[in-house]
Amino acid sequence: MDHARETLPRDAGNLVIYDTRSRSKQPFQTIEPGQVRMYVCGVTVYDDAHIGHAMSVMVFDMIRRYLEYRGYVVRHAQNFTDIDDKIITRANREGINPNDLTGRLISNWLSETLALNVLPATVYPRATQELPAIIAMIEGLIDRGHAYPVEGDVYYRVRSFPGYGKLSHRDPDDLRSGARIDVDERKDDPLDFALWKAVKPGEPSWPSPFGEGRPGWHIECSAMCTTHLGGFVDIHGGGTDLIFPHHENEIAQSEAFLGGEPFARYWLHNGMLRFGGEKMSKSLGNMVTVRSLLDRGLGDAFRLMVLQSHYRAPLTYSEEALAGAERGLERLRTAAGGGGAVGRPDTTAPALGDALAGQTADTWRRFFIAMDDDFDTPAAIAALFDLARSINREAASSPTSASLVAARTTLGDLMGVLGFDPARPTSTAGADASPFIDLLVTIRETMRKERHWALADQIRDGLADRGVTLEDGPAGTTWRATSGPS
Repeated sequence: MDHARETLPRDAGNLVIYDTRSRSKQPFQTIEPGQVRMYVCGVTVYDDAHIGHAMSVMVFDMIRRYLEYRGYVVRHAQNFTDIDDKIITRANREGINPNDLTGRLISNWLSETLALNVLPATVYPRATQELPAIIAMIEGLIDRGHAYPVEGDVYYRVRSFPGYGKLSHRDPDDLRSGARIDVDERKDDPLDFALWKAVKPGEPSWPSPFGEGRPGWHIECSAMCTTHLGGFVDIHGGGTDLIFPHHENEIAQSEAFLGGEPFARYWLHNGMLRFGGEKMSKSLGNMVTVRSLLDRGLGDAFRLMVLQSHYRAPLTYSEEALAGAERGLERLRTAAGGGGAVGRPDTTAPALGDALAGQTADTWRRFFIAMDDDFDTPAAIAALFDLARSINREAASSPTSASLVAARTTLGDLMGVLGFDPARPTSTAGADASPFIDLLVTIRETMRKERHWALADQIRDGLADRGVTLEDGPAGTTWRATSGPS
């Protein structure tokens, strides 16, 4: 029996999602029952992908996995922007065809995301392969009075769309030309943006009714949603840096062309990855590439680091935080026993009366309450760590108990929902000591409650001598290995 579908009915009103446009959590209701149309803005392929890109793709991979686990059928489109000023500049610098550059980088991205255990999108549309749909949409916008041609260019007339600014909550009258708003005296209004760009020397171009040229950035996503997802979508996602102008412009284009609203029922935006006090980006020179992360075998640890922060919050990258996530992942895998029937969960509580059986059932409950609350992965993962700690205690005292087997299966299943493979080998020999360290931590907590301070300190100091640091906090005691414990 598929207990997940039985216990977690679709559209039951349990799942709520934060919508950027309404600035509030909304009950999740899909356009078609049981079906989710999800579009996520992908990468512009002009250079190697960095871990900011990996963070975003992991967030939406987590969202997709959870929706599918809940029983939805998800059609997931993620685009490649494969024609852009930066692409043209780099291809010209290297003396190669832009298609050769983008083809290589797309291949790299697909192999890297596979290594990150990211589920492949249902479809990966590329801007250069969507020209008929893009041109048809531009023609439709011109016919409806929302766009106008000027000397081979075509611009969207922002003030023709009354709802402009409803996603970013900006008033068009208060907007000024900025870094990503082209200043062009030929425009009716400085806010108007390019749908089609006339050909320039040294640039690739395509024929169109407006003249030779290439599409603007924003129009490709609107056209792709129309072609591959039926126009209106349930979830439209991307980073917070895309809210304005990119996603704002998508709404204006799509709703003006389709003649209805909303273009997307829910707008989801992940926070930015920061390096120290700055946003991580190629232009700032503080980029950590996805390839370098994978070469070090830290892709899964980075996923844990990402998901231990809420997806809407900014995340600061550091080597120390990544190392801590690696140790935490090893603890989870050790507790899961390297197994678990991932994707085939038995969500019924084990028919056992002991404490571990009760905690296993409670972990399942806590996990789904957290995930149903706008994908609160920090709370969901905290429940997994609590179960792992109890498993390690049980494994040290009763390694063959039925409740231990059930707990390990549940832990492995729930790790799989978040995209972790519990069967992957751990990389630190000290991970084998996790059950015993957890047991000592529990004994120390008992000593502290009974006010046996000297004994509690002896345990703390003894662990510290062996490379294990205890950290006491409001939620209890956690530990981290400062060197491999033996």
